[in-house]
Amino acid sequence: MKNIKIAAALLAACSMMMTGAFTAGADETEAFDFSSVETVSDGKLIVGTEAGFAPYEYLVGDKVEGVDMDIAQAIADALGVELEVQNMDFDGALLAVQQGKVDIVAAGVSVSEEREEVMDFSVKYVDSKDVVVVKADEPAVEESTADALADKTVGVQQGNIADLWVTDNTEAGSVQRYTKFVQAAQDLANGKIDCIVMDEAPAVELVESSDGKLAILDGDALFEDSYAVAIKKGNEPMKAAVDAVINDLIDSGEMDAIIAAHSSAGAETEAE
Repeated sequence: MKNIKIAAALLAACSMMMTGAFTAGADETEAFDFSSVETVSDGKLIVGTEAGFAPYEYLVGDKVEGVDMDIAQAIADALGVELEVQNMDFDGALLAVQQGKVDIVAAGVSVSEEREEVMDFSVKYVDSKDVVVVKADEPAVEESTADALADKTVGVQQGNIADLWVTDNTEAGSVQRYTKFVQAAQDLANGKIDCIVMDEAPAVELVESSDGKLAILDGDALFEDSYAVAIKKGNEPMKAAVDAVINDLIDSGEMDAIIAAHSSAGAETEAE
C-alpha cells in the first residue's frame, strides 16, 4: 500500500509553497506562516514512531505506513520539507522528542498529565478505547474491568498509556512490558501471560491475525483516551503548525478518509 496522497493536504502544501502561508480549517481564523517553523534538520521533518501499532503505524516491507504517517506527511507537505521517519521503541521515541532529536512523535501517543509535564501535544485527532485481549479458548480474564485484572499477569506496551493505567489502577499480579505487541500476543497464545491491555484498533488487527487463538473481551472499554502528536516542550511554532494541519484534516473530512483507508491494514509482523 502506498502512502495516501491527500488532495486537501497537497493543495494546502502547494498554496503554502507559493505564498508561504497555510489557511487552516474552521477552528483557525488566521493564516499560519509555516516559514516561521524550524526543524531539527534543515529541509526535513523528522518523525519518531514505533511501527507495531496498526493501523496507526505498521511496516509494509521496510517502509512505515499508517494513519500517523499520513498525518506526518501532511505536516511535512505544509512545511515544504521532506518527511524522514525514524522507527524506534515507543519509549525511545518519546525520549527523542523531549531531547530535540526528532521534531515530532506520531505513534498513537495518548495524552496524559504526566506526559504534559515533559512534552507538548497537538490538538487531539482521535478518541480511542482500550480493551482486554485474552486467549480465545481459555480466557484467564472474564470481564473488562480493573477488578478482573487483580492478581493476573497483564501484558502491555512499555511506556504507553495502558502501562501507566494498569500500574496505577489495578492490583495486577505482575505487569509484563513489551516493546512490540506481536511479542505479547505470542506469550498470550502460549499461556505465559493472562491478557493484554491495548487500544481497540490495533487489538482488532492483532486478533484477526491470530488464527482464532486470541479474542477481545466483550463489554465496555476498560478505559478511554485520546491520541495527539507529541512535540518538544515549549516549541510553540511547531505545535501551531501541527495544530493547523490536523484541524484542516479534521474539518475537511480527510482525517476520516485517512483512518478508513488504513482500517484493513493488516496486523503487525516480526519485521517491525
